[in-house]
Amino acid sequence: KAVNCGYWHLYRFNPHVKKQGENPFVLDSKEPNESFLDFINGEIRYASLKTTFPEISEKLFLLAEENNRERYENYKRMASQKYK
Repeated sequence: KAVNCGYWHLYRFNPHVKKQGENPFVLDSKEPNESFLDFINGEIRYASLKTTFPEISEKLFLLAEENNRERYENYKRMASQKYK
């Protein structure tokens, strides 16, 4: 669930392949296809935050969603770079 919604990204880094001219960073995660906020709301650790601080939790959850989206775009960019 965490990977499908973009909460967690799967990637590999092998610095040895750089010597062969290959990109050492490989992104294994696909584009997120499930709701990030649904995942967050389903986790007890975040549900308790929502109960304790309801006025700021939604704002924090939306910021976390945006941050994860940006991180995935950076990972895609890194994985598509060519090495010589």
